[in-house]
Amino acid sequence: MLRIIESVNQAVNNFVWGMPAMVCIIGVGMYLSFRTRFIQIRKFPYAMRNTIGRLFQNKEASDGAMTPFQAVCTALAATVGTGNLAGVAGAIALGGPGAVFWMWVSALLGMCTKFGEVILAVHFREKNAHGDYVGGPMYYIKNGLSERWQWLAVLFSIFGTLTVFGTGNATQVNTITTAIDAALLNFHVIRQDNVGTLNLVLGIFIMMLVALILLGGVKRIGRVTEKLVPFMAMLYIVLGIGVILLNIEKVPEVFGMIIQGAFRPAAVSGGVIGSAFLAMQKGVARGIFSNEAGLGTGSIAHACAETKEPVRQGFFGIFEVFTDTIVICTLTAFIILISGIEVPYGNAAGAELTILGLTSTYGEWVSIFTAVAMCCFAFSTIIGWGLYGARCVEFLFSAKAIRPFMILYSMVAVLGATVKLDLLWSIAETFNGLMAIPNLIAVFLLSGTVLKLVREYCDRESI
Repeated sequence: MLRIIESVNQAVNNFVWGMPAMVCIIGVGMYLSFRTRFIQIRKFPYAMRNTIGRLFQNKEASDGAMTPFQAVCTALAATVGTGNLAGVAGAIALGGPGAVFWMWVSALLGMCTKFGEVILAVHFREKNAHGDYVGGPMYYIKNGLSERWQWLAVLFSIFGTLTVFGTGNATQVNTITTAIDAALLNFHVIRQDNVGTLNLVLGIFIMMLVALILLGGVKRIGRVTEKLVPFMAMLYIVLGIGVILLNIEKVPEVFGMIIQGAFRPAAVSGGVIGSAFLAMQKGVARGIFSNEAGLGTGSIAHACAETKEPVRQGFFGIFEVFTDTIVICTLTAFIILISGIEVPYGNAAGAELTILGLTSTYGEWVSIFTAVAMCCFAFSTIIGWGLYGARCVEFLFSAKAIRPFMILYSMVAVLGATVKLDLLWSIAETFNGLMAIPNLIAVFLLSGTVLKLVREYCDRESI
Protein backbone atom coordinates (compact mmCIF):
# COMPACT_ATOMS: atom_id res chain seq x y z
CA MET A 1 0.00 0.00 0.00
CA LEU A 2 2.79 2.41 0.92
CA ARG A 3 4.50 1.75 -2.41
CA ILE A 4 1.32 2.68 -4.29
CA ILE A 5 0.98 5.89 -2.25
CA GLU A 6 4.63 6.73 -2.90
CA SER A 7 4.40 6.19 -6.65
CA VAL A 8 1.15 8.15 -7.06
CA ASN A 9 2.42 10.99 -4.89
CA GLN A 10 5.72 11.10 -6.77
CA ALA A 11 3.92 11.45 -10.11
CA VAL A 12 1.69 14.26 -8.83
CA ASN A 13 4.61 15.95 -7.03
CA ASN A 14 6.77 15.97 -10.17
CA PHE A 15 3.96 17.58 -12.14
CA VAL A 16 2.89 20.15 -9.53
CA TRP A 17 6.43 21.20 -8.64
CA GLY A 18 7.50 21.21 -12.27
CA MET A 19 6.61 24.07 -14.57
CA PRO A 20 3.08 24.77 -13.16
CA ALA A 21 4.34 25.72 -9.71
CA MET A 22 7.44 27.54 -11.00
CA VAL A 23 5.34 29.66 -13.38
CA CYS A 24 2.71 30.45 -10.75
CA ILE A 25 5.04 31.19 -7.82
CA ILE A 26 7.80 33.04 -9.61
CA GLY A 27 5.45 34.60 -12.16
CA VAL A 28 2.91 36.02 -9.71
CA GLY A 29 5.69 37.22 -7.39
CA MET A 30 7.38 39.08 -10.25
CA TYR A 31 4.06 40.44 -11.56
CA LEU A 32 3.07 41.87 -8.16
CA SER A 33 6.59 43.19 -7.59
CA PHE A 34 6.58 45.07 -10.89
CA ARG A 35 3.05 46.41 -10.37
CA THR A 36 3.93 47.74 -6.90
CA ARG A 37 7.36 48.90 -8.14
CA PHE A 38 9.07 46.42 -5.80
CA ILE A 39 7.45 47.78 -2.66
CA GLN A 40 9.16 45.06 -0.61
CA ILE A 41 12.48 46.77 -1.40
CA ARG A 42 11.39 50.42 -1.69
CA LYS A 43 9.46 50.41 1.57
CA PHE A 44 11.51 47.82 3.42
CA PRO A 45 12.73 50.28 6.12
CA TYR A 46 9.14 51.51 6.57
CA ALA A 47 7.92 47.90 6.80
CA MET A 48 10.46 47.07 9.52
CA ARG A 49 9.68 50.22 11.53
CA ASN A 50 5.93 49.70 11.35
CA THR A 51 6.01 46.01 12.12
CA ILE A 52 8.70 45.67 14.78
CA GLY A 53 7.43 48.84 16.45
CA ARG A 54 3.83 47.58 16.52
CA LEU A 55 4.85 44.25 18.00
CA PHE A 56 5.27 45.96 21.35
CA GLN A 57 1.90 47.76 21.24
CA ASN A 58 0.11 44.68 22.46
CA LYS A 59 -3.33 45.97 23.46
CA GLU A 60 -6.14 43.58 24.30
CA ALA A 61 -8.30 42.65 21.31
CA SER A 62 -12.07 42.44 21.37
CA ASP A 63 -13.91 39.12 21.37
CA GLY A 64 -13.52 37.18 18.13
CA ALA A 65 -10.25 38.88 17.22
CA MET A 66 -6.52 38.87 17.91
CA THR A 67 -4.24 41.82 18.47
CA PRO A 68 -1.96 42.56 15.47
CA PHE A 69 0.89 41.13 17.58
CA GLN A 70 -1.00 37.89 18.23
CA ALA A 71 -1.98 37.64 14.55
CA VAL A 72 1.61 37.98 13.34
CA CYS A 73 2.82 35.55 16.02
CA THR A 74 0.21 33.01 14.92
CA ALA A 75 1.28 33.45 11.29
CA LEU A 76 4.95 33.22 12.27
CA ALA A 77 4.15 30.21 14.45
CA ALA A 78 2.92 28.44 11.33
CA THR A 79 5.82 29.56 9.12
CA VAL A 80 8.74 29.29 11.56
CA GLY A 81 8.82 25.54 11.95
CA THR A 82 10.32 22.46 10.40
CA GLY A 83 10.60 24.20 7.05
CA ASN A 84 13.37 26.26 8.66
CA LEU A 85 15.19 23.32 10.22
CA ALA A 86 14.36 20.02 8.59
CA GLY A 87 13.15 21.62 5.33
CA VAL A 88 16.36 23.54 4.66
CA ALA A 89 18.41 20.45 5.47
CA GLY A 90 16.34 18.42 3.04
CA ALA A 91 16.63 21.05 0.32
CA ILE A 92 20.43 21.11 0.62
CA ALA A 93 20.68 17.30 0.65
CA LEU A 94 18.43 16.83 -2.38
CA GLY A 95 19.17 20.01 -4.33
CA GLY A 96 22.67 20.91 -3.16
CA PRO A 97 23.84 24.20 -1.57
CA GLY A 98 22.44 26.06 -4.60
CA ALA A 99 18.93 25.38 -3.30
CA VAL A 100 19.59 28.08 -0.69
CA PHE A 101 20.09 30.67 -3.45
CA TRP A 102 16.68 29.83 -4.93
CA MET A 103 15.18 30.07 -1.44
CA TRP A 104 16.46 33.64 -1.32
CA VAL A 105 15.02 34.42 -4.76
CA SER A 106 11.62 32.96 -3.86
CA ALA A 107 11.69 34.90 -0.56
CA LEU A 108 12.44 38.22 -2.29
CA LEU A 109 9.46 37.77 -4.59
CA GLY A 110 7.43 36.07 -1.85
CA MET A 111 7.62 39.17 0.33
CA CYS A 112 5.43 40.99 -2.19
CA THR A 113 3.15 37.99 -2.73
CA LYS A 114 2.46 37.64 0.99
CA PHE A 115 2.06 41.41 1.30
CA GLY A 116 -0.74 41.18 -1.27
CA GLU A 117 -2.31 38.11 0.34
CA VAL A 118 -2.56 39.77 3.76
CA ILE A 119 -4.06 42.94 2.26
CA LEU A 120 -6.73 40.95 0.43
CA ALA A 121 -7.49 38.78 3.48
CA VAL A 122 -8.12 41.77 5.76
CA HIS A 123 -9.99 43.74 3.08
CA PHE A 124 -12.40 40.93 2.13
CA ARG A 125 -12.81 39.23 5.53
CA GLU A 126 -16.14 38.78 7.27
CA LYS A 127 -17.50 37.69 10.67
CA ASN A 128 -18.85 34.21 11.26
CA ALA A 129 -21.83 33.10 13.35
CA HIS A 130 -19.72 33.27 16.54
CA GLY A 131 -18.59 36.83 15.84
CA ASP A 132 -15.02 35.80 14.95
CA TYR A 133 -13.19 37.44 12.06
CA VAL A 134 -12.66 34.92 9.24
CA GLY A 135 -10.69 35.48 6.06
CA GLY A 136 -8.05 34.14 3.74
CA PRO A 137 -7.92 32.99 0.10
CA MET A 138 -11.35 31.33 0.15
CA TYR A 139 -12.93 34.55 1.39
CA TYR A 140 -11.15 36.95 -0.94
CA ILE A 141 -12.13 34.65 -3.80
CA LYS A 142 -15.73 34.52 -2.55
CA ASN A 143 -16.08 38.28 -1.89
CA GLY A 144 -13.65 39.68 -4.46
CA LEU A 145 -14.21 37.62 -7.62
CA SER A 146 -17.30 36.85 -9.68
CA GLU A 147 -19.36 33.66 -9.31
CA ARG A 148 -17.56 31.91 -12.16
CA TRP A 149 -14.38 31.83 -9.99
CA GLN A 150 -16.02 30.47 -6.84
CA TRP A 151 -14.78 26.94 -7.58
CA LEU A 152 -11.27 28.22 -6.77
CA ALA A 153 -12.39 28.95 -3.19
CA VAL A 154 -13.74 25.41 -2.80
CA LEU A 155 -10.60 23.92 -4.36
CA PHE A 156 -8.32 25.91 -2.06
CA SER A 157 -10.32 24.88 1.01
CA ILE A 158 -10.23 21.19 0.05
CA PHE A 159 -6.47 21.23 -0.57
CA GLY A 160 -5.97 23.35 2.55
CA THR A 161 -7.87 20.86 4.71
CA LEU A 162 -5.75 17.99 3.38
CA THR A 163 -2.49 19.96 3.56
CA VAL A 164 -2.71 20.77 7.26
CA PHE A 165 -2.46 17.12 8.26
CA GLY A 166 0.95 16.70 6.59
CA THR A 167 2.49 20.16 6.45
CA GLY A 168 1.02 21.45 9.68
CA ASN A 169 1.09 18.36 11.84
CA ALA A 170 2.77 15.10 10.79
CA THR A 171 6.08 16.59 9.60
CA GLN A 172 6.20 18.87 12.65
CA VAL A 173 5.71 16.01 15.10
CA ASN A 174 8.35 14.03 13.22
CA THR A 175 10.82 16.84 13.83
CA ILE A 176 9.92 17.02 17.54
CA THR A 177 10.54 13.30 18.00
CA THR A 178 13.78 13.47 16.00
CA ALA A 179 15.11 16.28 18.20
CA ILE A 180 14.16 14.55 21.45
CA ASP A 181 15.51 11.20 20.26
CA ALA A 182 18.85 12.79 19.32
CA ALA A 183 19.22 14.49 22.72
CA LEU A 184 18.35 11.38 24.72
CA LEU A 185 20.55 9.09 22.59
CA ASN A 186 23.51 11.49 22.87
CA PHE A 187 23.30 11.35 26.65
CA HIS A 188 22.61 7.59 26.67
CA VAL A 189 19.28 8.06 28.44
CA ILE A 190 17.64 5.59 26.04
CA ARG A 191 18.85 2.87 23.67
CA GLN A 192 18.17 2.77 19.95
CA ASP A 193 15.71 -0.12 20.33
CA ASN A 194 13.58 2.03 22.69
CA VAL A 195 13.11 4.86 20.18
CA GLY A 196 9.93 3.43 18.61
CA THR A 197 8.14 3.16 21.97
CA LEU A 198 9.29 6.60 23.04
CA ASN A 199 8.03 8.17 19.81
CA LEU A 200 4.62 6.58 20.27
CA VAL A 201 4.37 8.00 23.79
CA LEU A 202 5.49 11.43 22.55
CA GLY A 203 2.91 11.31 19.76
CA ILE A 204 0.10 10.63 22.24
CA PHE A 205 1.29 13.42 24.56
CA ILE A 206 1.52 15.95 21.71
CA MET A 207 -1.93 14.90 20.50
CA MET A 208 -3.46 15.70 23.90
CA LEU A 209 -1.64 19.03 24.22
CA VAL A 210 -2.62 20.19 20.72
CA ALA A 211 -6.27 19.30 21.31
CA LEU A 212 -6.28 21.21 24.61
CA ILE A 213 -5.02 24.41 22.95
CA LEU A 214 -6.95 24.29 19.69
CA LEU A 215 -10.29 23.49 21.28
CA GLY A 216 -9.84 26.63 23.40
CA GLY A 217 -10.54 28.88 20.39
CA VAL A 218 -8.80 31.67 18.52
CA LYS A 219 -7.91 33.78 21.58
CA ARG A 220 -6.18 30.86 23.35
CA ILE A 221 -4.21 30.17 20.14
CA GLY A 222 -3.13 33.82 20.07
CA ARG A 223 -2.06 33.81 23.73
CA VAL A 224 0.06 30.67 23.28
CA THR A 225 1.81 31.80 20.11
CA GLU A 226 2.62 35.32 21.34
CA LYS A 227 4.64 33.77 24.17
CA LEU A 228 6.18 30.85 22.29
CA VAL A 229 7.32 32.49 19.04
CA PRO A 230 9.66 35.24 20.36
CA PHE A 231 11.34 32.80 22.76
CA MET A 232 11.99 30.08 20.19
CA ALA A 233 13.17 32.49 17.48
CA MET A 234 15.69 34.25 19.73
CA LEU A 235 17.07 30.98 21.11
CA TYR A 236 17.67 29.57 17.65
CA ILE A 237 19.09 32.81 16.23
CA VAL A 238 21.63 33.03 19.08
CA LEU A 239 22.73 29.42 18.49
CA GLY A 240 22.99 29.99 14.73
CA ILE A 241 24.98 33.21 14.98
CA GLY A 242 27.33 31.46 17.39
CA VAL A 243 28.10 28.76 14.80
CA ILE A 244 28.88 31.42 12.18
CA LEU A 245 31.12 33.44 14.52
CA LEU A 246 33.07 30.35 15.53
CA ASN A 247 33.66 29.54 11.83
CA ILE A 248 33.79 33.09 10.48
CA GLU A 249 36.73 32.34 8.16
CA LYS A 250 34.56 29.88 6.20
CA VAL A 251 31.78 32.37 5.40
CA PRO A 252 33.12 33.41 1.93
CA GLU A 253 33.54 29.74 1.01
CA VAL A 254 29.95 28.94 1.97
CA PHE A 255 28.61 31.88 -0.05
CA GLY A 256 30.64 30.59 -2.99
CA MET A 257 29.14 27.11 -2.61
CA ILE A 258 25.62 28.55 -2.58
CA ILE A 259 26.09 30.75 -5.66
CA GLN A 260 28.02 28.16 -7.65
CA GLY A 261 25.64 25.40 -6.61
CA ALA A 262 22.65 27.34 -7.94
CA PHE A 263 23.92 27.09 -11.51
CA ARG A 264 26.51 24.26 -11.42
CA PRO A 265 25.38 21.93 -8.60
CA ALA A 266 27.61 19.07 -9.70
CA ALA A 267 30.71 21.17 -8.98
CA VAL A 268 29.68 21.50 -5.31
CA SER A 269 27.95 18.20 -4.62
CA GLY A 270 30.69 16.02 -6.02
CA GLY A 271 28.66 15.20 -9.12
CA VAL A 272 25.77 13.63 -7.17
CA ILE A 273 23.42 16.50 -8.03
CA GLY A 274 23.84 17.65 -11.62
CA SER A 275 20.60 19.50 -12.43
CA ALA A 276 20.28 23.24 -11.85
CA PHE A 277 16.50 22.85 -12.20
CA LEU A 278 16.51 20.34 -9.32
CA ALA A 279 18.34 22.88 -7.14
CA MET A 280 15.74 25.51 -8.11
CA GLN A 281 12.84 23.12 -7.59
CA LYS A 282 13.94 22.01 -4.11
CA GLY A 283 14.90 25.54 -3.06
CA VAL A 284 11.58 27.06 -4.13
CA ALA A 285 9.49 24.14 -2.83
CA ARG A 286 11.11 24.05 0.62
CA GLY A 287 11.20 27.87 0.71
CA ILE A 288 7.45 28.02 0.14
CA PHE A 289 6.99 25.23 2.70
CA SER A 290 8.79 27.45 5.18
CA ASN A 291 7.54 31.01 4.52
CA GLU A 292 4.15 30.09 2.96
CA ALA A 293 4.30 33.02 0.52
CA GLY A 294 2.00 31.96 -2.29
CA LEU A 295 0.07 29.41 -0.24
CA GLY A 296 -2.23 32.07 1.21
CA THR A 297 -2.37 30.32 4.57
CA GLY A 298 -0.63 33.07 6.55
CA SER A 299 -3.32 35.52 5.51
CA ILE A 300 -5.90 33.41 7.40
CA ALA A 301 -4.24 34.38 10.70
CA HIS A 302 -3.90 38.04 9.68
CA ALA A 303 -7.60 38.20 8.89
CA CYS A 304 -8.20 37.68 12.63
CA ALA A 305 -6.30 40.88 13.53
CA GLU A 306 -8.22 43.79 15.00
CA THR A 307 -7.15 46.42 12.48
CA LYS A 308 -8.85 48.77 10.05
CA GLU A 309 -5.84 49.15 7.74
CA PRO A 310 -5.33 46.17 5.37
CA VAL A 311 -2.12 47.65 3.93
CA ARG A 312 -0.57 48.33 7.33
CA GLN A 313 -1.25 44.72 8.29
CA GLY A 314 0.13 43.71 4.89
CA PHE A 315 3.58 44.98 5.83
CA PHE A 316 3.70 42.17 8.39
CA GLY A 317 3.74 39.81 5.39
CA ILE A 318 7.02 41.36 4.24
CA PHE A 319 8.39 41.14 7.79
CA GLU A 320 7.39 37.47 8.13
CA VAL A 321 9.01 36.26 4.92
CA PHE A 322 12.18 38.22 5.68
CA THR A 323 12.39 36.83 9.23
CA ASP A 324 11.49 33.29 8.25
CA THR A 325 13.60 32.75 5.12
CA ILE A 326 16.26 35.45 4.86
CA VAL A 327 17.15 35.23 8.57
CA ILE A 328 16.25 31.83 10.03
CA CYS A 329 16.50 29.60 6.92
CA THR A 330 19.85 31.22 6.06
CA LEU A 331 21.10 30.54 9.59
CA THR A 332 20.12 26.87 9.22
CA ALA A 333 21.91 26.63 5.87
CA PHE A 334 25.07 28.11 7.37
CA ILE A 335 24.86 25.81 10.41
CA ILE A 336 24.92 22.84 8.03
CA LEU A 337 27.42 24.11 5.43
CA ILE A 338 29.88 26.00 7.65
CA SER A 339 30.24 23.38 10.39
CA GLY A 340 32.04 20.94 8.08
CA ILE A 341 29.68 18.00 8.55
CA GLU A 342 29.23 15.53 5.70
CA VAL A 343 26.03 16.21 3.76
CA PRO A 344 24.43 13.07 2.23
CA TYR A 345 23.76 14.61 -1.19
CA GLY A 346 21.08 12.84 -3.14
CA ASN A 347 19.41 11.33 -0.07
CA ALA A 348 16.51 12.54 2.06
CA ALA A 349 17.59 14.37 5.21
CA GLY A 350 15.86 16.33 7.93
CA ALA A 351 16.34 17.89 11.33
CA GLU A 352 19.10 15.43 12.24
CA LEU A 353 21.42 17.24 9.80
CA THR A 354 20.82 20.58 11.54
CA ILE A 355 21.32 18.95 14.95
CA LEU A 356 24.60 17.43 13.74
CA GLY A 357 25.80 20.85 12.55
CA LEU A 358 25.12 22.37 15.96
CA THR A 359 26.60 19.52 18.01
CA SER A 360 29.75 19.40 15.85
CA THR A 361 30.34 23.05 16.75
CA TYR A 362 29.26 23.22 20.39
CA GLY A 363 29.50 19.63 21.54
CA GLU A 364 26.87 17.07 22.54
CA TRP A 365 25.51 19.23 25.36
CA VAL A 366 23.87 21.61 22.89
CA SER A 367 21.52 18.85 21.73
CA ILE A 368 19.38 19.66 24.79
CA PHE A 369 18.95 23.29 23.72
CA THR A 370 18.48 22.17 20.12
CA ALA A 371 15.73 19.80 21.17
CA VAL A 372 13.96 22.60 23.08
CA ALA A 373 14.23 25.03 20.15
CA MET A 374 13.05 22.48 17.60
CA CYS A 375 10.15 21.41 19.79
CA CYS A 376 9.06 25.04 20.13
CA PHE A 377 9.41 25.63 16.38
CA ALA A 378 7.45 22.55 15.43
CA PHE A 379 4.78 22.79 18.13
CA SER A 380 3.99 26.40 17.29
CA THR A 381 3.57 25.40 13.65
CA ILE A 382 1.08 22.69 14.63
CA ILE A 383 -0.98 25.30 16.49
CA GLY A 384 -0.92 27.83 13.63
CA TRP A 385 -1.87 25.29 10.99
CA GLY A 386 -4.66 23.99 13.20
CA LEU A 387 -6.30 27.39 12.88
CA TYR A 388 -5.83 27.31 9.08
CA GLY A 389 -7.44 23.90 8.78
CA ALA A 390 -10.35 24.94 10.99
CA ARG A 391 -11.07 27.93 8.75
CA CYS A 392 -10.97 25.76 5.60
CA VAL A 393 -13.31 23.19 7.14
CA GLU A 394 -15.66 25.94 8.33
CA PHE A 395 -15.80 27.42 4.83
CA LEU A 396 -16.57 24.04 3.24
CA PHE A 397 -19.15 22.93 5.80
CA SER A 398 -20.01 25.08 8.83
CA ALA A 399 -18.71 26.04 12.25
CA LYS A 400 -20.15 22.76 13.57
CA ALA A 401 -17.41 20.86 11.70
CA ILE A 402 -14.56 22.64 13.52
CA ARG A 403 -14.54 20.55 16.70
CA PRO A 404 -14.50 17.15 14.93
CA PHE A 405 -11.73 18.47 12.67
CA MET A 406 -9.67 19.64 15.67
CA ILE A 407 -9.95 16.19 17.26
CA LEU A 408 -8.93 14.41 14.05
CA TYR A 409 -6.12 16.90 13.45
CA SER A 410 -4.76 16.29 16.96
CA MET A 411 -4.81 12.52 16.43
CA VAL A 412 -2.53 12.81 13.38
CA ALA A 413 0.30 13.61 15.82
CA VAL A 414 0.56 9.91 16.61
CA LEU A 415 1.01 9.11 12.91
CA GLY A 416 3.67 11.81 12.53
CA ALA A 417 5.63 10.37 15.42
CA THR A 418 5.80 6.87 14.01
CA VAL A 419 6.07 6.92 10.17
CA LYS A 420 9.14 7.49 8.01
CA LEU A 421 10.30 11.00 7.11
CA ASP A 422 10.76 11.01 3.34
CA LEU A 423 7.16 10.03 2.49
CA LEU A 424 5.80 12.64 4.93
CA TRP A 425 7.83 15.43 3.35
CA SER A 426 6.95 14.37 -0.18
CA ILE A 427 3.19 14.27 0.51
CA ALA A 428 3.38 17.63 2.32
CA GLU A 429 5.19 19.20 -0.65
CA THR A 430 2.57 17.85 -3.07
CA PHE A 431 -0.39 19.32 -1.21
CA ASN A 432 1.45 22.62 -0.72
CA GLY A 433 1.81 22.92 -4.48
CA LEU A 434 -1.81 21.98 -5.12
CA MET A 435 -3.01 24.58 -2.60
CA ALA A 436 -0.79 27.33 -3.99
CA ILE A 437 -2.19 27.19 -7.52
CA PRO A 438 -5.81 28.36 -6.85
CA ASN A 439 -4.53 30.97 -4.39
CA LEU A 440 -2.01 32.43 -6.82
CA ILE A 441 -4.62 32.59 -9.60
CA ALA A 442 -6.85 34.59 -7.23
CA VAL A 443 -4.02 36.93 -6.16
CA PHE A 444 -3.19 37.57 -9.82
CA LEU A 445 -6.85 38.36 -10.65
CA LEU A 446 -7.18 40.65 -7.60
CA SER A 447 -3.84 42.42 -8.10
CA GLY A 448 -5.70 45.56 -9.21
CA THR A 449 -7.43 45.72 -5.81
CA VAL A 450 -4.07 45.35 -4.04
CA LEU A 451 -2.59 48.18 -6.12
CA LYS A 452 -5.59 50.45 -5.44
CA LEU A 453 -5.46 49.89 -1.67
CA VAL A 454 -1.68 50.43 -1.58
CA ARG A 455 -1.93 53.73 -3.48
CA GLU A 456 -4.72 54.98 -1.22
CA TYR A 457 -2.75 54.03 1.91
CA CYS A 458 0.50 55.61 0.68
CA ASP A 459 -1.33 58.85 -0.22
CA ARG A 460 -3.12 58.90 3.13
CA GLU A 461 0.03 58.21 5.16
CA SER A 462 2.30 60.32 2.87
CA ILE A 463 4.90 57.57 2.39
